[in-house]
Amino acid sequence: MTSPAKPIRTLFCIAVDQTFFQLPFAEIGKVWAGFSAFMSGVAKLPGVTVLGTLDDDETMVGTSPSGFPFTCYLLADCPDRETVKAACNLFRTIEIGEYRLWRYMRIEARMGRALEIPNL
Repeated sequence: MTSPAKPIRTLFCIAVDQTFFQLPFAEIGKVWAGFSAFMSGVAKLPGVTVLGTLDDDETMVGTSPSGFPFTCYLLADCPDRETVKAACNLFRTIEIGEYRLWRYMRIEARMGRALEIPNL
């Protein structure tokens, strides 16, 4: 008898790029609508459990550097690597006018396992 596969604990790291900040104020809402579609899209992927989010926008203003820290994070349990790839791919498919979400934001995924604290 095989035990069910453990979910892959995944931290989706999202950075807002300079192209977002160069938009006219009236255009920013379209990007937020696209980002909302990303978040709900991840939550709707089969087998995904969103565990939490973290937004760093109050203490980090402006574009994210090329690596850490990112602007915001989404932590989820995903059933497999293909689902993680599908979540990241939403940045390539969600349309913002004539562009895609990835014009304004970047995403990276860190995969691992849940850290279990032993009973001592």
